[in-house]
Amino acid sequence: MTSLLNRLAATVLLAVTAVTAAAAGFSTDDETNNIQVFKQASPSVVYVTNMTVVRDPRSFNLQSVPRGSGTGFVWNDRGYIVTNFHVIEGAREITITLQDQTSWQAKVVGLAPEKDLAVLHIKAPGDKLQPLALGDSASLTVGRKVLAIGNPFGLDTTLTVGVVSALGREIQAPNNRKIRNVIQTDAAINPGNSGGPLLNSEAQLIGVNTAIFSPSGASVGIGFAIPVDTVKRIVPQLIAHGRLLRPVLGIEVAPQQWARRNGIKGVPVLRVMPGLPADAGGLEGIKRNAWGALELGDIIIGVGSQVVENYDDLLAALERHKPGDRVEVAFVRAGEIRQRTLTLAPP
Repeated sequence: MTSLLNRLAATVLLAVTAVTAAAAGFSTDDETNNIQVFKQASPSVVYVTNMTVVRDPRSFNLQSVPRGSGTGFVWNDRGYIVTNFHVIEGAREITITLQDQTSWQAKVVGLAPEKDLAVLHIKAPGDKLQPLALGDSASLTVGRKVLAIGNPFGLDTTLTVGVVSALGREIQAPNNRKIRNVIQTDAAINPGNSGGPLLNSEAQLIGVNTAIFSPSGASVGIGFAIPVDTVKRIVPQLIAHGRLLRPVLGIEVAPQQWARRNGIKGVPVLRVMPGLPADAGGLEGIKRNAWGALELGDIIIGVGSQVVENYDDLLAALERHKPGDRVEVAFVRAGEIRQRTLTLAPP
């Protein structure tokens, strides 16, 4: 009986303590973490306004009007801002609004539509710019807590919380390329969140929110983010060169529709460019036989450790390397699988 009374007393004490803590404004550990992440990361999140030019039907004067809006974040204190390509696509004028409500005209520095990423630049002083800490998406596991900050439906600096729902997803980029190894999350992502950061519980960037899957256009708990490891690789290239640099083999490929129509798995080589890696490795394109009929040349089926079934696979495999890398290229010639080691050339 004494033990039962002690347990009852302990339960009552815990309940009273919880009520007292709530009344005093205390938070749970998880709530405290949410608050800390938001306070630390939200100054890095910006509002992106995409402006276009229209003609007033009465005065016929040209004027700038908002075409759309989205989210971005500060990459470094030199004024570089990262967002989605589709957020600023077709913009005649882009305005960045910082957390202190100051607005700055942005210049497009680099675009990677195949990864739905864009880098902008504003001439704001460094003390107004707080970059996000960069995390590691390779170590993510399903179930890890994630937080998204963005401007859904124009409601600025909104926090949503969820978990990593799945890894290794594929989504379609604005130019119809596949974006691979995408993070799926149930943190609410809505129109306007695009380009905003997906964060871990240490306020580190682990992804760039880019899309939702929803028949209604609103969040149904399936959102996607480009992993930060991809972002870390691409953004410096966009800043330095304005585009994604992909090393080349030096081939011209046959149209994908033709390959699909003929049931070809791989990338048929149409022509080999003289003096480039494929030429040095002895690859062959389509040629005519002694009777003048066209004969299929080599069909690339692998680059490095990556299987190549179509042109998109080939581009994705090349994007994992840099000029000067030596890679094994597997191809089919006359029904026989062959390999060559090629040194990739700059674009």
